[in-house]
Amino acid sequence: MTTLHWVGLLVLAVVAGAVVPFQSAINANLGRGLGHPLWATLASLLVSIIVLLPVILALRLPLPSLAFISKAPLWMWAGGAFGVCFISLALMLLPKLGASGFIALAMAGQILASLLLDHFGLFGLVERQLTTPRVLGALLLIGGVALIQFSATPARALATAG
Repeated sequence: MTTLHWVGLLVLAVVAGAVVPFQSAINANLGRGLGHPLWATLASLLVSIIVLLPVILALRLPLPSLAFISKAPLWMWAGGAFGVCFISLALMLLPKLGASGFIALAMAGQILASLLLDHFGLFGLVERQLTTPRVLGALLLIGGVALIQFSATPARALATAG
């Protein structure tokens, strides 16, 4: 893999992360408008289908193998359930924690879970040993998360305190 290709992948990963707070904030507003966060979760997933289906058709992707679908282990279908969990929790927690607070805490959970997934090579991932530098890096990131979350004073509280 060339350096340029690698940098492109890194940029795309940052973009993927950058859309999450926008998605969460927009969906939280949608949940308030629809009367409950779970309605917004459903709406978000329906919009996902509406956006993705034309892309799949335009790319002329072949239909998935029925043999694979019928024999795939149940855990392979859990991604959708995890997506519902994330979207629903984001809708409920983001208005209370703020965008940076929610994303920072979600990131802490992602870091810890990712270290475990890598270390044990779960779900077909390549094993990546849990080393001291990786643990220290995770602790630094989680320390940054704590600074983001616990050093913020809500603007309304500042306005009423003065």
